Amino acid sequence: MRFILKPVTTEKAVRRIDVENTLTFETERQARKEDIQKEVEKLFDVKVEKIRTMIRANKKIAHVRLNKKNPAIDIATKLGMI
Repeated sequence: MRFILKPVTTEKAVRRIDVENTLTFETERQARKEDIQKEVEKLFDVKVEKIRTMIRANKKIAHVRLNKKNPAIDIATKLGMI
């Protein structure tokens, strides 16, 4: 099952890519942090350092901080966010 629905491309999310090495995704509501981590690591071949989630407007948003060895800007470019 796929838990990640789409990347979030707001100004704040794009700023976090540069400043915090963090990608932001909209996910399924029932997705757990472990599920999101496994899917991100598998899809993009990176190491996840930390995940924070929140539910807003009946949508679950996941902020995925990557390991310093894996720049988030590279993945954002592949996804067409930047």
